[in-house]
Amino acid sequence: MNLFAHNVRKVESSQIRIRFKKGVKSLKSISLVVILLLIALIFIFPLVVTLSNSFMSENEIEDNYSTITAVSGTGQSEQKAGQYANIKLIPDIATLDQFYTVLIKRTQFLFMFWNSVKIVFPIILGQIIVGSMAAYAFSRLSFPGRDKLFFVYIIVMMMPFQVTLVPNYIVAEKLGIIGSHLSIILPGVFTTFGVFLLKQFMSYIPEEYMEAAKIDGANHFHMFLYMVIPMTKSGLAALAILVFIDNWNMVEQPIIFLNDDSKMPLSIFLSSINTGEMGIAFASAAIFMAPMLLIFLYSENYLVEGIQLSGIKG
Repeated sequence: MNLFAHNVRKVESSQIRIRFKKGVKSLKSISLVVILLLIALIFIFPLVVTLSNSFMSENEIEDNYSTITAVSGTGQSEQKAGQYANIKLIPDIATLDQFYTVLIKRTQFLFMFWNSVKIVFPIILGQIIVGSMAAYAFSRLSFPGRDKLFFVYIIVMMMPFQVTLVPNYIVAEKLGIIGSHLSIILPGVFTTFGVFLLKQFMSYIPEEYMEAAKIDGANHFHMFLYMVIPMTKSGLAALAILVFIDNWNMVEQPIIFLNDDSKMPLSIFLSSINTGEMGIAFASAAIFMAPMLLIFLYSENYLVEGIQLSGIKG
């Protein structure tokens, strides 16, 4: 009888420990979710503020941000000590006046928008073509110095953009393309990131597939076009998204390589808005980030899959 009671207490004690461990694990999971949610809210908050303020009237925006848009006698903005902006997430009266001003009244915005399109999309297409061919060579062809050359690619990829800016400018000047969009497009096409990303994908393709294709009489061109490219669609999509985001936000290249304001991309427009035009700034920022948000929302699966698969095999 004592042995039975001892076994019962032992089972009950074991169950208590199990429930305690489950409770601690659940508490850790809940705490992690709360922390991640707070971090997400911190990052999303500026986006929400920009979108909501873009639908406010100019007078309402002026009332909310008068403390940081006040202009001193020297023509510079100043903020009064102890006063802060009144950030509102819901406008008193929603209006599209700011969007009408940006899209209809100010033709400069649309010109810069199409300049961005003319710069960014050739870079995306060029990186996909050049990067995929170079990645196939590094992953599937054997030639002297292949691994050392790819190591050089990685070193160049890790360098800050400012390091390669001067050499790019010298080359563009020698080619006589300073002041044209080609001075931005060509360096953007021949970057090393696309080669690195797609090489990881192509290295993941089993060698048995390539051997079977060779037995069937396929050459490297057919294997690249009809086998490798279809199997790396997620990598190509991830590359296109990342290249678009990177180049849509470019600032340094247009300022340095372009000397004509009519050729500037949309990313330069936001910095040219006056301090007293907060409504225009919010509306312009909302339109500027709309393509990136749409591409991310509709291509999130490709982006996540592409980033995950790119690190499977080096």
